[in-house]
Amino acid sequence: MPRHPLLCRSPLRRHGLVTAIVAGVLAAVFGGSNVQVSGPTGAMVVVLAPIVASHGAGAVVVVTLLAGVIVLAAGVLKLGRAVSFIPWPVIEGFTLGIAVIIFLQQVPQLTAATPTPGHSSQAVVAAMQSIVAADPGYLAWSLGAALVVAACMLLAPRVHAAIPGSLVGIVLVSVLALVIPNPLTRIGALPSGLPAPSIPALDPALLGSLLTPAVTVAALAAIESLLSGRVAASMADTGTFDPDRELVGQGVASIGSALFGGMPATGAIARTAVNVRSGGRSRIAAIFHSVVLLAVVLVAAGPVGTIPLAALAGVVALRSLSRSSSVHRESVDAPHVVPRPAADDDAPDGLRHDGAAEGDERIAILRLDGPLVFTAADRIFDEIRAISGVSVVVLRMGQLELVDATGARMLGDIVQALEARGVTVLIRGIQPRHEDLFRTVGVLAALRHHKHLFDDLPTAIGHARDHVRRERSGPTP
Repeated sequence: MPRHPLLCRSPLRRHGLVTAIVAGVLAAVFGGSNVQVSGPTGAMVVVLAPIVASHGAGAVVVVTLLAGVIVLAAGVLKLGRAVSFIPWPVIEGFTLGIAVIIFLQQVPQLTAATPTPGHSSQAVVAAMQSIVAADPGYLAWSLGAALVVAACMLLAPRVHAAIPGSLVGIVLVSVLALVIPNPLTRIGALPSGLPAPSIPALDPALLGSLLTPAVTVAALAAIESLLSGRVAASMADTGTFDPDRELVGQGVASIGSALFGGMPATGAIARTAVNVRSGGRSRIAAIFHSVVLLAVVLVAAGPVGTIPLAALAGVVALRSLSRSSSVHRESVDAPHVVPRPAADDDAPDGLRHDGAAEGDERIAILRLDGPLVFTAADRIFDEIRAISGVSVVVLRMGQLELVDATGARMLGDIVQALEARGVTVLIRGIQPRHEDLFRTVGVLAALRHHKHLFDDLPTAIGHARDHVRRERSGPTP
C-alpha cells in the first residue's frame, strides 16, 4: 500500500490492510468485473489526507461507511453509466493531478525528513520541506534503493510479462538491506490479525461535517472503479463488465471495510492490469489476492515490517508517473455502427453477394457514420466489442464527422480489445483531419501492423480474405 506521511501511524496502516483483505473479497464477489482487484489506492489516500488532518484518524471509518452507502445506492439506482458523461480529457487531467500528488508524497519517504506539522496533507509544501531538510548521506542510500526497484520494474517485463517487477525489486532491496549495514527506515510493526467487526460510533454532530467529504470519497470510488473496470475490459476478453453491479459491489465492499475499521475501497487499475496481464480471467484471482494478504498479516508481518520505505516509495513513484486511464460515453446522439458482410450491396462491384468468397462469414465490415464524441463512445464500445465469430474486422471511417479526444481514445480501446482477442483490425478511410488525433491517442499504434490502414475498401477486403485463407491453411506468419 502506498506509504503516505499520514500512514506512519499504526491505526491508519491497519485501515489499509483491512481494506485490501475485507473489501478486496467483497468487491470481487459482488462487483461487475471478473478481473477487478479492489482495495486501498493512492488516489483515495490523497482525498482522505485532509479529512484525517481535520477530524482525526477515527473519522476515516465513518466516512468509509457513508461513502459505501452512497455508492451502493448509486448502483441500485443504476447510475453506473453516469461516469460516461465526463469527457475523457477531464478524467485524464484528474488522473494526472492525482498521479503528481502521489509522486510528491513519496519524497518524504525517500528523504526520511518529517514535514512541518500542518503541511503533511499539502504534497508540494511537504515535498519541498523534505528536500531542504534531507540528509545527503541518507538520501544517497534511499535513492539507490528506489532506483534498484525502478530498474526491476522496467526490466522484468522484458524477461517475461508475468514477472512482477515491483515484487522482485522489493525483495532484492530488502535482502540487500539485511546484509549491508545501512540507515534506511523500515516499515515497522504491522498488525498481526484482523479486528473484530463492529458498527462505527456515529456522532450526529460529526456526521454533518463529514457528509460532504463522504460524497467526494464516494464519487472518487465510483469513478476510479468504473474506469478501472472499463480499462480491464479493453485489455483482454475478460467477460462482460456491468457498471451498475460494480457500484453495488464497491458499495458493499466499503461498508464491509468500515465494519472492520477499514478505509474506502475502489478498483485499483495497477493491480487489475497486473491481474489481466498475468492471465487472470475469473474472480478467483482477486479473491486469492486478498487471501495472500491475510496470510501475510497472520504469518509474515515480521519480515514485511523490515522492508525499507525507500523501496516502496520507488514502486509508488514509478507507477504514479505511468498512470493512465480511459473513459467512454453513451447517448442517443451516437454515430451509426452499420455491420456489413464482406460481400454486400454496399460494397463495390465484384464484391457483392454474387461474388462472395469462401470465408467471408469470418469477416465483419463496420461503417461508422456521424459524430464520434464523448456522449456516444460508450455504446459504440460495447456494440463493437460484442462482435463474435469473426477473424477480421474492417472499420470504415470515411463517413465520420466530428471526432473528439474521448471518441478517438475509445476507438483505440476498441482496436486494442479486438486485437487482444486475436481479431485482426483493418481501418479504411481515415480522413486527413482526423489522422493526427488518432495517432496522438494511440489508435494507429493499437493496430497489429502499420500496413493495416487502407485508402479503399476493395484492397482492405482483399487483405482480409487473404488473412482468412492463411488462417485456415495454417498459423498466420
